[in-house]
Amino acid sequence: MPNQSPIERPGLAGRASEVRKPGALLPIRLTGASAATGLAMLICVLLAPAVQLRAQTGTGDSSKPEDEYHLGYDAGYQAGLRAAKEKLVTEGGATGTSGNQPATTPEDSSAPPATDAGSSNAASRIKSLWDDMVNHGADNQDTVFHHSQTSPFWLSAQANFIAQLHPRFHAQYSGPNSLDHAEEQSVSRVVTVYTGFQFDDSTELVLDAESSGWSGLSQGLGLAGFVDLDVVRNPQLSAEPYLARIWLHKVIRLSDENVEGERTPLSLLTTLPARRIDIHVGKVSLPDFFDLNSVGSDSHLQFMNWTVDNNGAWDYAADTRGYTYAIVLEYYDHDFAARFAEALEPTVANGINLEWNLQNAHAENYELEYDLHLIPGKFGAIRVLGFTNYANMGDYHFAIDQFENQKNRTLTVPNIEEHPGTQALKYGVGLNFEQQLNEQVRVFMRAGWNEGQHESWAYTEVDQTALFGWDVRGDWWHRPNDKWGVAFVVNGISRRHRQYLALGGLGFLLGDGNLSYGPEEIMETYYNFPITRGLFGAFDVQYINNPGYNRARGPVIVPGLRLHIEL
Repeated sequence: MPNQSPIERPGLAGRASEVRKPGALLPIRLTGASAATGLAMLICVLLAPAVQLRAQTGTGDSSKPEDEYHLGYDAGYQAGLRAAKEKLVTEGGATGTSGNQPATTPEDSSAPPATDAGSSNAASRIKSLWDDMVNHGADNQDTVFHHSQTSPFWLSAQANFIAQLHPRFHAQYSGPNSLDHAEEQSVSRVVTVYTGFQFDDSTELVLDAESSGWSGLSQGLGLAGFVDLDVVRNPQLSAEPYLARIWLHKVIRLSDENVEGERTPLSLLTTLPARRIDIHVGKVSLPDFFDLNSVGSDSHLQFMNWTVDNNGAWDYAADTRGYTYAIVLEYYDHDFAARFAEALEPTVANGINLEWNLQNAHAENYELEYDLHLIPGKFGAIRVLGFTNYANMGDYHFAIDQFENQKNRTLTVPNIEEHPGTQALKYGVGLNFEQQLNEQVRVFMRAGWNEGQHESWAYTEVDQTALFGWDVRGDWWHRPNDKWGVAFVVNGISRRHRQYLALGGLGFLLGDGNLSYGPEEIMETYYNFPITRGLFGAFDVQYINNPGYNRARGPVIVPGLRLHIEL
């Protein structure tokens, strides 16, 4: 699964450059072998103006303001150093110190001049950036290292470790894809390196490498709302590092008004038009753009359950690790946002390989978002999501009829994978809401539905879901940086999906060999707290009634511990 944004996202009212507002409303459709060619051509078109601008500006003119990227890299870099030093002087006051780093004046000769020789200049630049990362951070910041708000480069990393166990629980029977009813323990890990480069004030490149491994309880099987979002659903995948994200982001200005924000590992742009179109092209995780919720979207600092951090009925296009290639278009206009994505589907359910011929498989995702003002001065938002998936998916009704009407009895159970090679349509909708009540308390909810006639394809085996929860900041018990959250979620599946599992059929997550259907009911609570700068711990407990929709099994309690590092 893709790891979520490393720092909790505050919502559209918080960071305009961090929360992505809806995009373009024209479904761009590539077909056949033209998909890869079209993707490469679009990247070149978007990148060309930025490259041309850098070629024209050179190293800049020292007589012009030095806080613009248009002066070129060297002048922009120098301006960043001077801005950082001026900030140190301001924060240090009369003593001229800030944190662990002695303050200097903007004219300090230690700054590498823009006219130095190439190798000397590069070495000085790297040393200064390193010193800035190590020594200029506040003790209460969220990362171990300080990250520049002016450098065109970005480099950071995170590591997330989740340890979970469950005691032995009641089970009348078990199947190949059951959650093991015997006592078991597991530890999962996800390590991500984030890099980025800002070409100018409207163009950036994001490139992330990742490694995930170890294991989840029962190898990630047996629960629709699985208890650890970091677990990859295929234990046979290699733990070798892989390319997680690489996308080009281009902003098209539609107004003179700007909104300001801080950088994040997924966006370096700090000044953006209030009304604009954003274009993202490349390898992405769709939950980085859609179904975001500042109370429950981040398995690194918030909840851990699959159907709490994401809408369980949203069968979003992704490979086994949670990533796909896509074009994401977003339109922003103050409190309103709209998004559209055209994405690649896996070649098989829960598959690692993607289908590049869009005539065979493709996915569209749509979202409308509006920032509410129900409580003056408190952020709230409502989001409406829709999706359509086209792929060579099996049909539960067909699989059941094929099994029950077979003449030579070659099938002992229905098999969703045994079907003609035809393109099928799966579609669904979702609702996402959040509201800040006061300075300490936020509430959130999700609801989702999909047609449930075709097999679960890429995320999890949920056809209906409803969620409600909240989080509370620790001001009331004098721990303002701590967070306590609680969520309740109920998941369900369609009648045909139930019948398929009851006959012994297997999905890519579920299959107890039989089924006494009951909705999967989950309660999760966590307590997250900072240990030191950039290091966080959390306690988590999940209670699951009817695991895998089976009243003949469970309930099961899953306590867990999390250690999260932000570099």
